[in-house]
Amino acid sequence: MSRLVDMLYKSAQADKAKALLTLELLENSPAGIGDHSTTDFYKNAEEALSMLADADDRLEAIEKYLVTKQVI
Repeated sequence: MSRLVDMLYKSAQADKAKALLTLELLENSPAGIGDHSTTDFYKNAEEALSMLADADDRLEAIEKYLVTKQVI
């Protein structure tokens, strides 16, 4: 894997981890997030879900188009 592809892959993995952590915190510890309205809470959940879906799409695209497949 080239350095460029490696960087793109790791960036997508990091975004996926951030999104999953955010969703976990929102679900399991919403009181620890601070003074936010329910609108902020919902917005944060929607943003985290979008980040997760985007990261998964990026990882899939990298696997499909950028990672060289070896034919044996």
